[in-house]
Amino acid sequence: MTNLIAPPALISPDATLPTLHAQGFAVLDAAGVSALSGCQLPDLLALTPFWADLPPDQHLKDGGRYRRRRHSCFLVSGETLTQVPHRAHWQPLEYNALHGGMHRLFEPVAPEMLATPVWPQLLLWLGQVASALRGPQPWFVEAHPFRIDTTDGIGRPTPEGAHRDGVDLVAVFLVGRQGVKGGETRVFDADGPAGQRFTLTQPWSLLLLDDARVIHESTPIQPLQADSHAAYRDTLVVTLRCGGFPGEGA
Repeated sequence: MTNLIAPPALISPDATLPTLHAQGFAVLDAAGVSALSGCQLPDLLALTPFWADLPPDQHLKDGGRYRRRRHSCFLVSGETLTQVPHRAHWQPLEYNALHGGMHRLFEPVAPEMLATPVWPQLLLWLGQVASALRGPQPWFVEAHPFRIDTTDGIGRPTPEGAHRDGVDLVAVFLVGRQGVKGGETRVFDADGPAGQRFTLTQPWSLLLLDDARVIHESTPIQPLQADSHAAYRDTLVVTLRCGGFPGEGA
């Protein structure tokens, strides 16, 4: 059976903020990410090997073995990026019915990755996007490198289902796909039926989400070949929230 993939409706870099304001999400190709962030694409691609060294997620309540991840937190204040002391990831039940209410402590993002010049450049740019969307202010940032594989025959990028994250801005970078089908992204209005479905395939293409306005999910992945032991989907999810990290402040 042919694996049909619906491409996203890509926008030009100068349409990013108008599109976010108009529909609550926007999709950029890698060239658009590079143009807006100032990050050269070869420098972004050079981060890809770090996804081969992600520890297993020990907190999956469905008993799965399909997710590997790391997690680190930062503060973006103007042109300054500061890594904050390592802390657990927490979400309320209203935003994550499966894992909400749990303090999930993951291994931090590799120091070698954080030391690359492109890393602060990327996060500072996302802070600029958040400030353009909500107004200039400090941003509490959580970065999650994910690998979803097909160890169990199927991998679930969003086992909690369609959801919001309880933040202001969500950035989902597609870092890579290998030997998988599925992984369709679905974005819908939080208060209505309108939505779009598409599949990100280009390395370092990006989905930006105004988390107050839309809900999102990604469908499960399966290997293209039944005996494949190297089928996976890699993403970098970065969330930005004003007022404090989830569970702190406003």
